[in-house]
Amino acid sequence: MSLNGLDVFDETIHKTNSWLKEIAQQLGLERRGAYQVLRAVLHCLRDRLTVNEAADLGDQLPMLVRGIYYEGWHPAGKPEKIRSLEDFLDAITSRLQPQQPVDTEDAARAVFRTLEHQVSAGEIRQVIDTLPKTIRALWPPLSEAAVR
Repeated sequence: MSLNGLDVFDETIHKTNSWLKEIAQQLGLERRGAYQVLRAVLHCLRDRLTVNEAADLGDQLPMLVRGIYYEGWHPAGKPEKIRSLEDFLDAITSRLQPQQPVDTEDAARAVFRTLEHQVSAGEIRQVIDTLPKTIRALWPPLSEAAVR
């Protein structure tokens, strides 16, 4: 029996909770902190990707995560011209709550690791290839199967 009246809502809530749990465990955060980290990193990643690549990635996210991802998105002027790791991490920091005690680089790595577990290897490869080398370094090494 569906808790929310629609199986599709139950499924996206379950998947989103799984993402938040994975991020929270990696960073030692509560769910609210994991949500803030997920939102901040997804927004920075989305804004650094080309519009087409951002949409391709969005297509693979669970419905609720997709809503978080697209929240406040204005595709005009994208991708942002963030080229350095420092600028990318600063952009994440600016989107985090001031009281959120988390290392920004660890936060980016946790979200990228979760994306790698949840999104197809082909899409992750396309996202990584779109990013400057300095930002690519935040991603975990792709498994041998994903490289093929």
